[in-house]
Amino acid sequence: MTTADQPGATANQTGQQVSEQQARQVAEAARETQWRKPSFGKELFLGRFRLDLVHPHPRGDAASVDRGEEFLARLRHFCQTEIDGPAIERDGLIPDEVVKGLTELGAFGMKIDTEYDGLGLSQVYYNKALMLVSSVHPSLGAMLSAHQSIGVPQPLKMFGTEEQKRTWLPRCARNITAFLLTEPDVGSDPARMHATATPTGDGYLLDGVKLWTTNGVVADLVVVMAQVPREEGRRGGITAFVVESSSPGITVEHRNAFMGLRGIENGVTRFHQVHVPEANRIGKEGQGLKVALSTLNVGRLSLPAVSTGSAKWCAKIAREWSGARVQWGRPVGQHEAVGGKIAFIAATAYGLEAMLELSSEMADEERNDIRIEAALAKLYASEMGWLVADELVQIRGGRGFETADSLAARGERGVPAEQVLRDQRINRIFEGSTEIMHLLIAREAVDTHLSVAGDIIDPEADLNRKARAAVEAGKFYARWLPTLVTGKGALKTSFGEFGPLAGHLRYVERASRRLARNTFYGMSRWQGKLEHRQRFLGRIVDIGAELFAMSAACVRAQREPEGGTATELADAFCQQARVRTEELFARLWTNSDASDRTLARGVLDDRYTWLEEGVLDPSIAGPWVADQITGPSTKPNLHRAVG
Repeated sequence: MTTADQPGATANQTGQQVSEQQARQVAEAARETQWRKPSFGKELFLGRFRLDLVHPHPRGDAASVDRGEEFLARLRHFCQTEIDGPAIERDGLIPDEVVKGLTELGAFGMKIDTEYDGLGLSQVYYNKALMLVSSVHPSLGAMLSAHQSIGVPQPLKMFGTEEQKRTWLPRCARNITAFLLTEPDVGSDPARMHATATPTGDGYLLDGVKLWTTNGVVADLVVVMAQVPREEGRRGGITAFVVESSSPGITVEHRNAFMGLRGIENGVTRFHQVHVPEANRIGKEGQGLKVALSTLNVGRLSLPAVSTGSAKWCAKIAREWSGARVQWGRPVGQHEAVGGKIAFIAATAYGLEAMLELSSEMADEERNDIRIEAALAKLYASEMGWLVADELVQIRGGRGFETADSLAARGERGVPAEQVLRDQRINRIFEGSTEIMHLLIAREAVDTHLSVAGDIIDPEADLNRKARAAVEAGKFYARWLPTLVTGKGALKTSFGEFGPLAGHLRYVERASRRLARNTFYGMSRWQGKLEHRQRFLGRIVDIGAELFAMSAACVRAQREPEGGTATELADAFCQQARVRTEELFARLWTNSDASDRTLARGVLDDRYTWLEEGVLDPSIAGPWVADQITGPSTKPNLHRAVG
């Protein structure tokens, strides 16, 4: 259930028009439609609280734990002694010696199996490593995760041939790679992709421009998505290729600069008649989008890792500052207005880490299909991590708005609170914006309903097909709806092994059934038009995210050696999450969606342009614009990959 960037028809790379329906069909064709393994998230949205899928909490084997801890110790020492985070922020550059040091540690091969010269770390310890390096500077985490979570290693691991793995994975273990999908006019609507890969007999000629190519500026290898023309005897479609960055015809046109992640190597890359051997194709022609989406299913867990690490750091700074800063005769943290913020930060940090660890352990265990859980973790952690960073800035007051360098220059501790806020903001956009994540998860959440509805909501189905579909749907709902009336959550003795947290799990069980009923009401009311009720679907997804996070917090607290203190944090987090969940339930049916849609159309129809009077737009006027146009050009600040 994706949406085009703009309504109506748009042109694709061949100049043909791509309708909204065709764009959805492209995305739908790439979606994994089979559920070969159980899914906690899928069951949750259907009103079935399958605690057995996440409890007892999964644990990695002793060997993987020992291997992970040994690497973390070496990485921690390197970060403490060899990396200057403030210098990366000031210079907007990760020094070559840092990249070289990370290479020697094996950091670029964390997720690559040992048989291909990697470290073979588990997802759990890979995420712990990302948290660690990102606490020094988040650009380090962005570099490593863009390389391993979505760059060349992960697609090869999932879709590559054995020959491809032996050819490229050892290089990936000691060099930077990148993933190139987005284009200047193509974001989340792949049907409009302009880049082409024209067959030549022994390979392809690649042409096109890719935007926001994280690591692409310095990468040794890149994964590129491009359209292979469809013709007789050739499937064509979006296809994935491994491309040598040194290939003739590749140019980096610009190194982008951003409000945060100032050390990130991100740019605009152009391909002009770049020859790519057929052996470099990953999977079959037309499987490129499937490769990309499947890679992201697990790759998205890197962003919750970074957001969780940031939340944990914010909890530390909030505790230290609120205990030392005195106002009106006592520490500011003892004032309820600030104390509430501290409680939110601490509880959220625990909830995010619980959600991350559970999702990561499930990914390592490979017993469940975690596409929904990983997407929920990415969505939830990026949104909550941003709120945590914002609250820290508020607690710090003027010192939260002041830069670390400025604080240090006048003799105070250089706490980079404002930098954390800037760095966190991109996580709500990276690897699927919040809006796209809502739609992606919603599509999976209502998959059963859409499958059951079938021809009922198909505008092209005739009356006979609709009638037959209605009969089958009636049979399904006659069996399913009664299961949503009552369950274990109605029994006071349920989940007793969780002690003081049992009540929260009873709430999750009841709320999951309530969520499924509301989804059914929405499906019944809007049927095929449900896909256009994106704010309704977004709230459905957000409720599911809160319920998953609560479940993770409870099962983690029960296994924690901290015992009582972990239970206290889990209880506080669940209390807060329940308040948010009830607000979301209320807003499902009591909201301003209808009037907002009317107002938005009026704005787009230029009905309220008078509202914009009295201000200037510095992007189109002013002497600084002329300076930008006539001033000296600057080349991108590039540094080479170390291998």
